[in-house]
Amino acid sequence: MWWVIAGVVALAATLWGPIVSSVEQPRYVVVETQGDIEIRDYPEMLVAQTDVTGERDQAISSGFRTIAAYIFGDNTSAQKVAMTAPVTQQAGEKIAMTAPVTQQGEAGTWHVRFIMPASYTLATLPRPNNPAVHLQAVAARRVAVIRFSGLAGADSLKRHTEELDAFLAARKLQPLGAPTYAFYNPPWTLPPLRRNEVLVDIAR
Repeated sequence: MWWVIAGVVALAATLWGPIVSSVEQPRYVVVETQGDIEIRDYPEMLVAQTDVTGERDQAISSGFRTIAAYIFGDNTSAQKVAMTAPVTQQAGEKIAMTAPVTQQGEAGTWHVRFIMPASYTLATLPRPNNPAVHLQAVAARRVAVIRFSGLAGADSLKRHTEELDAFLAARKLQPLGAPTYAFYNPPWTLPPLRRNEVLVDIAR
């Protein structure tokens, strides 16, 4: 049985590069690295956001479906993408899905976002049909980030958030808001190959 497991892991590792490289990701500049923690500078980016009230797991699932419907064609121009492993573009003008999907919570409300491709502007993005989807620009910012693999359950998110908070406190870095959770992989990705992050905006 062990050789079957080893074969599955090896196959997943082989596919890991193509899966990640096929998905556009937001660009950033790494200012500093300490172990699994980085300080990054992000330029302005566009996001599609929906706000969901409830438990985190249910909120990310509901928010994902709402915004996925928008990029799959629930918009005034009916522009679509086809989901593959994880994304491929169809012929014609499309919105390509990017990684990561991010989630942020305040007072029981979770802001679930998809990062929009860099080729778009607010003027060229199609308008959502669903009023629950909002297009907006996120200003350029500096963030502290901790990266980890595995399943991003409540305990794992809490543990890594506390580790990031300890780093900020030790460095006397000022957080500017609640943490954001970022998930980079489709749900069928093996836990050891997943990329998850906790991000906190910090003062420069």
